Amino acid sequence: MAAPPLLILQDIRLGFGTTRLLDGASLSVAPGERLALVGRNGSGKSTLLKIAAGLIEPEGGTRFLQPGATLRVLDQEPDLSGFADVMSYVEAGLGPADDAYRARYLLESLGMSGAEAPAALSGGEARRAALARALAPSPDILLLDEPTNHLDLPVIEWLEAELAASASALVLISHDRRFLESLSRAMVWLDRGTTRRLEQGFGAFEGWRDQVLEEEERDAHKLARKIVREEHWLRYGVTARRKRNVRRLENLQTLRTKRRERSTAPGRVSMAATEAGGSGNLVIAADNISKSFGDRPIVQGFSTRIMRGDRVGILGPNGAGKTTLLNMLIGTLAPDAGQILLGAGIEMVGLDQRRAALDPAVTLAEALTEGRGDMVHVGGAPRHVLGYMKDFLFTPEQARTPLGALSGGERGRLMLARAFAKPSNLLVLDEPTNDLDLETLDLLQELIADYAGTVLLVSHDRDFLDRCVTSVIAFEEAGRWQEYAGGYSDMVAQRGHGVRARAAEKQSAAPKREASVPAKPAPRKKGLGAVEQHELKTLPAKMEKLAVEIAALEKRIADPAFYARDAAGFAKSTSALGAAQAALQAAETRWLELEILREESGG
Repeated sequence: MAAPPLLILQDIRLGFGTTRLLDGASLSVAPGERLALVGRNGSGKSTLLKIAAGLIEPEGGTRFLQPGATLRVLDQEPDLSGFADVMSYVEAGLGPADDAYRARYLLESLGMSGAEAPAALSGGEARRAALARALAPSPDILLLDEPTNHLDLPVIEWLEAELAASASALVLISHDRRFLESLSRAMVWLDRGTTRRLEQGFGAFEGWRDQVLEEEERDAHKLARKIVREEHWLRYGVTARRKRNVRRLENLQTLRTKRRERSTAPGRVSMAATEAGGSGNLVIAADNISKSFGDRPIVQGFSTRIMRGDRVGILGPNGAGKTTLLNMLIGTLAPDAGQILLGAGIEMVGLDQRRAALDPAVTLAEALTEGRGDMVHVGGAPRHVLGYMKDFLFTPEQARTPLGALSGGERGRLMLARAFAKPSNLLVLDEPTNDLDLETLDLLQELIADYAGTVLLVSHDRDFLDRCVTSVIAFEEAGRWQEYAGGYSDMVAQRGHGVRARAAEKQSAAPKREASVPAKPAPRKKGLGAVEQHELKTLPAKMEKLAVEIAALEKRIADPAFYARDAAGFAKSTSALGAAQAALQAAETRWLELEILREESGG
C-alpha cells in the first residue's frame, strides 16, 4: 500500500487585480517523490511553491501538511543579516536532532568555508549559503526554485548527485533540462492557472505536452469555439518549434562530423595565407596563445582555428578564465604570448545579459525600432515591428508596454530580439541561459541554429551545449585548455569525465606560496576532512551502481542484431559504456586513496 502524501494542495486560487494567476491548481507530494514543476514564464510556478511552503496564503483552496513532517524551501533572496558568518546562518536552519557536520560538508562542497562575512557575499555566494541551509537538515520535503542558477558545472553536477542520493521528497523548478531529466520522476504542468500531472520524468514531458495541446486544438474546433489567432500561436506554436528543433539537431550532428574530420592544429603560414586570400572562411585563428595574471596562468599554449559557421562552446569551473579566453579570441584582450588572427570583415554582436541598456520608461516597440517608426531592419531588410515581436513570443498588445513592466523572461527575449536585429557574422554569448525559462531557451536554440555566421558561447547548461555547439573548448588544469569535437556529452565520452573544480590548481599553487618560508616537518594528518569522509562513505554505492550500468550496457552491445536494428543507439551505448568504465576506474582509484589515507591516520 502506498504511503499517504506528506503535502497536499487542492483547488488553490490566487489572483492579482483582475488577473487570475492560480485557478484550481493542485499539488500532491508523497514520501521520496521527485516532482518537477514546469510552466511558461509568469504562469505562477514560484507562487505555487511559496503557497506549498506556507509563505503565501491563497485566496481559496486547502493546504495540508502531515503533522511532524519537515519542509524546507530554497530562499531566492536569502537574508543573512544578524548572523556573524555563513556557518551560523546555515546551522540556524538545523533542528535539535540534525547533524551539524553535514552543514560543514555542504558548505565545503559548495566552495565555501563558513567563515565568510554575510555583508561581503556576492549574490551567487548568498545563493550557495541558502542552498546549504535548505539541504543541511535532510527534510522530508525539499522545495527548490531554480537551484542551479549562478552555479558552475562542477557544483551543478555535485548537487545533482547529492539530490539523487537524498531521501527527501523533491519539488523542483528549473530551466536546466539535463538537471530535470536526471532527477524528475513525475511532472506537474502549471498552465492557465490549473495543473496537470504526468507520472513520468522530464524526458517524456515535451511530447506529452504537445499531445495535450493538439487534442485541445481538435476539441476546440469540434465545439466551434473561436480561437484568437495570436493566443493560438503563442500556445500551439511551441509544438512546431520543438519539431523543427529535432530536425536541427540532426543537422548539428552533420556539422560536428565535419568539425571532427577537420584538422585543428593550425600553423602560422597557412593562417596568414587564408586571411590574405580574403575568402571569409577563417574567422579566428589562435596560435600558441598564453595569458597570466600575476603568478597564476589563465591560458597556456592554446591553439585553435575557428571557421565560418562553427559554433564553439567554452566551458569550465568559475574562475578558470572562460571570459578571459573569450576576450582574447575576439581580440578585445591581447595575449601575453602567441598570436591571434581575425578574419577580414568581421561584424560582431554580443548579448548583454545584465540588461543595462534597457530604459524602463521606453516601450517594447521603441526599444526594438530605436524610436524610428514601426520598422525593424533585420538582415538588411525592413520588417514591421509587430511581426518581429511575434518571432520572440510577444503579442501585438505588448508593443506599448513599458520595459519596466516586463518580467525577467520577457526582458531576456527582448535582449535576444535586439541582438539578432543587428547585422553581424560573429555572435558572442557569455552565459546567455541565465534566468531564461525553457521556452525562451528553445527560442534561443532555434535562433542559433538559423544563424548564418559563427557563434562563440560560454555556458554551464549541458543540454544547451549539446543542442547548439559543434565543438567545445574545455578547461583542463593550470591554464591548459583542450578542444573537443561535438557537444558536452561528446566531450565527456572522449575524456571520461565532465568539468571538474580547480582543486588541482589550488594544490599546485600552494608550494609556491610557501617557498620563501623555512621548511617545517609536515604534521601527521589527524583524519579525513568532512568532504573526504562523505566521499569514502558514498563511493561503494556509486561503484556498485556503475558496475550494474556497465553490465547492462555490455549485455545490450553483445546483441548481434543491435547494430543493424539501431546504429545510432549502438554508437550511443558504446560511448556510454566507455564513460561508465572510466568513471568506475576513477571511483575505485579514489576509494583506494581514501582508504589508505584513513588507515594511515588511524581513522
